[in-house]
Amino acid sequence: MNGFMTIWYQIIAWILPFSWAGADGALFMKHALLAVILIAPIFGLASTMIVNKGMAFFSDALGHGAFTGVVIGGLLGLMRPLWSAVIFSLIFSIAITVIKSKSKISSDTIIGVFSSVAIALGIVVSTFGGKSFTKLNNYLIGDILSITPDEIRILALLLLVEVVLWIFLFNKLLLISVNKSLAISRGFNVLAIETIFTAMIALIVTISMSLLGLLVINSFLVLPAAAARNISGNVRQYHIATILIALISGIAGLFCSYSFETATGATTVLIARGIFFLTFFLRNRFG
Repeated sequence: MNGFMTIWYQIIAWILPFSWAGADGALFMKHALLAVILIAPIFGLASTMIVNKGMAFFSDALGHGAFTGVVIGGLLGLMRPLWSAVIFSLIFSIAITVIKSKSKISSDTIIGVFSSVAIALGIVVSTFGGKSFTKLNNYLIGDILSITPDEIRILALLLLVEVVLWIFLFNKLLLISVNKSLAISRGFNVLAIETIFTAMIALIVTISMSLLGLLVINSFLVLPAAAARNISGNVRQYHIATILIALISGIAGLFCSYSFETATGATTVLIARGIFFLTFFLRNRFG
């Protein structure tokens, strides 16, 4: 990894004209830029199916579950509560998926129940005994500028896992999102496929939570695909446009947040929103 990072530093110094990109420039910006380049396809691929399946509310609930996992990890005295958050978020996502498939209650109601309970539990536990909530602000707002090479390695592994799952599951997920009854008639194990997908979303939300911020992470899971839908004529264009929009939003958000000293996650979401409205007004030209 150290050899790769050295090559990355050299590439940045050669390509970008900014002072921080030079040999003696700020390493944190070089790390953050690489993280954005990895996060863009991670969120872009997931975004396409989240929008197709109408899962915006679900991904938001997973963020609440991940937050509670962080709080529990801190309560247990873990130095890196990320892994307790991953475990809790995975259990949370699987529980929602299974109960949705077994219950006649509407999906929104089930997700709303789980989401409200998770965030309430997290707040109660984190403030129990009069403890301060401010130590958790990093997870709410995000701080991609503090990312380390080890965390970049985790993002790279996450992207690899997602691409492999996409190769094997995308067509099945697409059919399920269009016609679940037809998918069942073809012998697909709908519950297993949806559980794997929701677990993937749980991993993405949890691992990226401290980088982009829990308050805006769901928006970045929805906006790239929502914008791409306005200008895409087929599935291939849809995926390419979604990843490009996520990449443009992420890089522009990072540069703008560095220049104006704003939160990177929120800045990125505002740019993605601007792109959405631009593609919305241009959609007829691509129709």
